[in-house]
Amino acid sequence: MDVWSTLNDTFLDWESMKAVLPEMLRVGLVNTLIFAAASVVLGTVLGMVVAVMALSRHWWFRWPAKIYTDIFRGLPAILTILLIDQGLSPITRHWWGPNPYPLGILALSLIAAAYIGEIFRSGIQSVEKGQLEAARALGFGYSTGMRLVVIPQGVRRVLPALVNQFIALIKESSLVYFLGLLASQRELFRIGQDAAATNGNLSPLLLAGIFYLVITVPLTHLVNWFDKRLREGRPTDVEELVHADHR
Repeated sequence: MDVWSTLNDTFLDWESMKAVLPEMLRVGLVNTLIFAAASVVLGTVLGMVVAVMALSRHWWFRWPAKIYTDIFRGLPAILTILLIDQGLSPITRHWWGPNPYPLGILALSLIAAAYIGEIFRSGIQSVEKGQLEAARALGFGYSTGMRLVVIPQGVRRVLPALVNQFIALIKESSLVYFLGLLASQRELFRIGQDAAATNGNLSPLLLAGIFYLVITVPLTHLVNWFDKRLREGRPTDVEELVHADHR
């Protein structure tokens, strides 16, 4: 009974959870989603650029993309976040003051772009070469065929991996607390950690973990369902272009 009582007091202090719940909903959840959503949008745009550069026939595009990917995938996320914050804050202070929030989004975006770029690259390369050849036979140029046929198919194939990266960003947003966010800028983990330190038990951190699970688990199942729907009975992009051409 002593063991159960200790575990109950440590992890299931309902009063501590109840006290911190409003702040987690009002502040922590909102900031966590902002960090993740902004980072995945910026990371997707930059990642697509990196992927196109990596697939270029010119080495002066391929090598910078490879170096960028190797660096940001090779460094620990927390090290990247701290380097960007401490290295760029003297410059960005002139734009938005001593506010680490934008730098946190920038750091997460740069990290995400390296992974998303590789996801896009592998997805585009997985498309059969015959798709591009067929598009060119229809009169499309190389860039047009890539844009209308190959890239859309590649993106559709890696949709689960993209959502998995978004899930990873939701969890990695907890590392931004190292930047010393203001009280109104804290994400789920930091609010749970502060409340746990104040109350002397881990129940607020457990509640933060529940929030993460509520976000990520349904999202994982949703993307699996969506991916299955896309794969069932969907004609290839070249077939669609052929039918459109005949019409």
